[in-house]
Amino acid sequence: MDIGIPSTDTTDLRARWRATVAEAGAPADRDPAPYADRLLAAWAEPQRRYHTTAHLADVLARIDVLAPYAADPAAVRLAAWFHDAVYRPDRSENEERSAALAERALPELGIDAARTTEVARLVRLTVTHDPAPGDTDGEVLCDADLAVLAGTPQAYAAYAAAVRDEYGFVPEDAFRTGRAAVLRQLLDLPRLFRTPHGTAHWEAPARANLASELAALTSGDSHH
Repeated sequence: MDIGIPSTDTTDLRARWRATVAEAGAPADRDPAPYADRLLAAWAEPQRRYHTTAHLADVLARIDVLAPYAADPAAVRLAAWFHDAVYRPDRSENEERSAALAERALPELGIDAARTTEVARLVRLTVTHDPAPGDTDGEVLCDADLAVLAGTPQAYAAYAAAVRDEYGFVPEDAFRTGRAAVLRQLLDLPRLFRTPHGTAHWEAPARANLASELAALTSGDSHH
């Protein structure tokens, strides 16, 4: 079944899913395992190079660090599971479809309407990564999702290469133009990270990484 998909041990992720669903108030008589199967299968689709189960595990680990800032850590963790559950690099409605998936699945698991609404809102927020002031759940999810930008130069280079692989169908010139626009948009934000931890630990390295990737992308532009 897993031919061609890098094997990721999902035991830890399955245990996390079960714990989060329970923390979110699902009744004990609903079995969360089939939902874990479906989500983990989605995160392991062959077109993914960056948006993989490894990215999911990274985001969840960062939420552990940032959870004290969140109003509803269980909703933030559920949103992490769903935020790239639908992912096609050639489509723009991924987040909307991922949020709709959460809106269908969570009530089936017995999670109440208010928390389901919050999870779907958080998933949609990952379109812009721009939570409103005071939206602590949004701040935690967006910071955890963007923390990859603050990796070591080697880790960041691996991330950038994986993103390029996902867009393998895009010609080089078009990719450079599009990617440069995304990097400029990020660099133009007054703050990439909104939590105190993110601001203190991730803002400066992320900006350095983004600026260096932008410089590398645009240095080949002399022929334009």
